[in-house]
Amino acid sequence: MAKKNPPLKIIPLGGLDGIGKNMTVFEYGDDMILDDAGLMFPDDDQPGIDLVLPDYTYVLENEHKLRGIFITHGHEDHTGSLPYVLRDLTRKVPIYASRMTLGLVEGKLAEHRLTNEQLVEVKSGQHVDMGAFGVDFFSMTHSIPGAMGVFIRTPQGTVLHTGDFKLDQTPIDGVRPDYSAINRFAAEGVDLLLSDSTNATRPGFTGSEATVGASLRHIIKNAPGRVFVASFSSHIHRLQQVCDAAVSVGRKVVVTGRSMISNTKIARELGYLDIPEEDIIDAFDVDGLPDEKVVVLCTGSQGEPLSALARMANGEHRSLTITDKDTVIISATPIPGNEKGVQSIINSLSKVGCAIFDKSNALVHVSGHGSQEELKLMLAMVNPRYFAPVHGEAVHLRAHAKLAMDMGILPDHIFVIDNGDTLEMRNHKVKLGTPVDSGVVYVDGMRISDADPVVLRDRQKLSCDGIVTCVVTVASRTHKALEIDISGRGISFADDSELLGGAQDVVRCTVDRSAEKAGNNVDATRKAVRNALSNYLWSKTKTRPLIIPVVMEV
Repeated sequence: MAKKNPPLKIIPLGGLDGIGKNMTVFEYGDDMILDDAGLMFPDDDQPGIDLVLPDYTYVLENEHKLRGIFITHGHEDHTGSLPYVLRDLTRKVPIYASRMTLGLVEGKLAEHRLTNEQLVEVKSGQHVDMGAFGVDFFSMTHSIPGAMGVFIRTPQGTVLHTGDFKLDQTPIDGVRPDYSAINRFAAEGVDLLLSDSTNATRPGFTGSEATVGASLRHIIKNAPGRVFVASFSSHIHRLQQVCDAAVSVGRKVVVTGRSMISNTKIARELGYLDIPEEDIIDAFDVDGLPDEKVVVLCTGSQGEPLSALARMANGEHRSLTITDKDTVIISATPIPGNEKGVQSIINSLSKVGCAIFDKSNALVHVSGHGSQEELKLMLAMVNPRYFAPVHGEAVHLRAHAKLAMDMGILPDHIFVIDNGDTLEMRNHKVKLGTPVDSGVVYVDGMRISDADPVVLRDRQKLSCDGIVTCVVTVASRTHKALEIDISGRGISFADDSELLGGAQDVVRCTVDRSAEKAGNNVDATRKAVRNALSNYLWSKTKTRPLIIPVVMEV
């Protein structure tokens, strides 16, 4: 009996529980391809964590099937976990992306000391076969050059993945969305559309990137002193507009911040950022120029405490300082969760007394993602049989699903899914399949680890209530307490001798009672000390510091 053809499986491992860590697996029988490999920055409730990655265990378990990885564009939320995935794979896998994206990927891999990877440049309109998959790349407009969508053909049906996009009719680099390709795929028949949902709650259209240029030029031209522009270092279109505005009014451009220096260098080498050599100078050479002749491009638009803008705002930068005669432009929107950090920098700048422009008082930023009308236009052009919103938080996915219903897609043909859920396509029909294990892994310093709630809970407790160490010396014969030493870090009662004396009395009574009940059971004594001391401190201070009891016999 002939073996039944396997279904096409679409498995998002990330990107459906927030803005970031996008990663989707497409699997057909013994063939598998990976779409994007991004990361996310940690939330406030993840102290000590550097980066958050999607759990890509499923990819590693099936790496013998992996025929290729394609990256839709060069932002961190689509490329950031790639070095970690490649390091864990036991064989080389080709990576397909546009020239700009590969330039950023190559720099990222070099930082991780990964060499000899198979980087394959693809262009809009190009077709690549990856095992049972036929993949067509087509250009899209986003806030970075070289953004692409993909159309995937398989024996069971077709999938169109938009990547991150907006329908910008006047893009800075002149590369518009490839409408002819999208319409051609629609005519061929799109069984499943996966579409960017980031701005699904925002009515209307997203403004063109070109509209920002005039506003930037006006502010830069009329600023009395130096102008500092904070933006995403990968937002090459925005950086180009800043450079154009600066050069047009006779100002030199200074670049500072590690990622800003790196990305502008890559973009200039690849021809995506055009500024004459004589108009871009080193930060250490700025002292020889009048203030009204300087524009500084810097990192820090997301309130990062170690960014160039934060260090300049706090007077800690090695070569640049912001004064009350200067102007600061924050040319970005805070990613959800970064609002506090951005506001903190704005407050620091306000104390300096400089002029501050952001999206609240000037047209210095437009989103790189399409709003509701563009999302509906995409649905209308593609006319898919089935639809699954991707790339966003739950509220964005639900809003995008409602737009699809408004556009006439049947409710039972719309799938609002979560990371690890599986869609199965067989004979052009889509249904829910068996979920796979998913989640997140943390980059914690030099270590990559699973999401351990105990570790995070302890860190949260340390950050809120501090730590108390209680060292108890007990007699080896009677097991009664001899000496008790209580010390703490990050606690407000460290100098309260009366409270600490009471704590010692509680511990002494607890140890003596434990000796009568449990004898020389050190573990039982340690546990009793922890509970008694924790309850005492809560009754006196309404805090619960982390208690570390140490019991020693002499």
